[in-house]
Amino acid sequence: MSEEWLIYRGVGEPHDGIGALPDPPPWRDFDGGPLAEPEGAAAAVDGSVARRLGAHRRAAALHRPEPEELEAVNAALYLRRPLLVTGYPGTGKSTLAHAVAHELKLGRVLRWPVVSRTVLQEGLYRYDALARLQDVQITAGAGRSDRAPAAGAEGGADAGADNRVHGGADSGIGRYIRLGPLGTALLPTARPRVLLIDELDKSDIDLPNDLLNVLEEGEFTLPELERVADSEPEVRVLTDDGTKVTVRDGRVRCRAFPFIILTSNGERDFPAALLRRCIQLKLGPPGEKRLAGMVRAHLGEEAAQLGADLIREFLSRSRSELVAADQLLNAIYLTHYAAPPTREDLADLLIQRLDRPR
Repeated sequence: MSEEWLIYRGVGEPHDGIGALPDPPPWRDFDGGPLAEPEGAAAAVDGSVARRLGAHRRAAALHRPEPEELEAVNAALYLRRPLLVTGYPGTGKSTLAHAVAHELKLGRVLRWPVVSRTVLQEGLYRYDALARLQDVQITAGAGRSDRAPAAGAEGGADAGADNRVHGGADSGIGRYIRLGPLGTALLPTARPRVLLIDELDKSDIDLPNDLLNVLEEGEFTLPELERVADSEPEVRVLTDDGTKVTVRDGRVRCRAFPFIILTSNGERDFPAALLRRCIQLKLGPPGEKRLAGMVRAHLGEEAAQLGADLIREFLSRSRSELVAADQLLNAIYLTHYAAPPTREDLADLLIQRLDRPR
């Protein structure tokens, strides 16, 4: 495969290749702005890189991706489409998001873990209306105790509190809004953020369909800010990074469409409308070379050599049983401190089949 077109190369070393990414196709060109780069180092290096990719990743040259994996990732980058990654637990679906962010220097991975109760708005933003109401009541109560309303005044402190609830330059509504991981990823930034929507197949039946419009249009609105846009066109809100950013007129629209990975364990089918909006990648069980690379990246060369027998045993079992690579890492780490026969017993204890009938 010619590698000249690859932006993400799977080499594990950070580089500036994202700058060579060509303009998007016209139907995926977004014009959000002005640029809303969060304060401080919002796109700083992800502090979890060593934990996710391995403390010895440079010596191990990471785990070189298969050609199909490289092609799918780069297709998603070029076309500004989400990447739907399917595979059994432990095949490296989530790790892929961290590998892309690390190599292309795209900062901290925004992670949205999905459970059965997850709804779209949780990924976009949260508005703490109760905290805002409580603060208004406290302020109004303090005003009444400090001074009595003038005779004939209509509403007194209660009117002022009502004004603060419904907007106005002094409402401070931004203090009660925090963008979620998806909402933060859609901010108009010069470089794409990396967003991991993890285990989408665990969601309620409605969430995949609810995502369609946001993924297609690259934007969303905050009705609470739209209602006060006449008096407060610009509102500072908190992002998922913990930094502040300005939202204008209650609308967020991306400039650089984020690199989005949606992971699935293959436990359910998704609607065709979602599938056609995604680049699809199916990850199979890792082979011996990749497993050895993973062990080398996380535990070092010596551990990879001493654990060669466990790697072979793991591969043999994986042909008929569902086992995960992180079980192998646990076993090699722990058995490094034990001697036979305890070593074999520990390995059997830690590498238990995940598809065992209950």
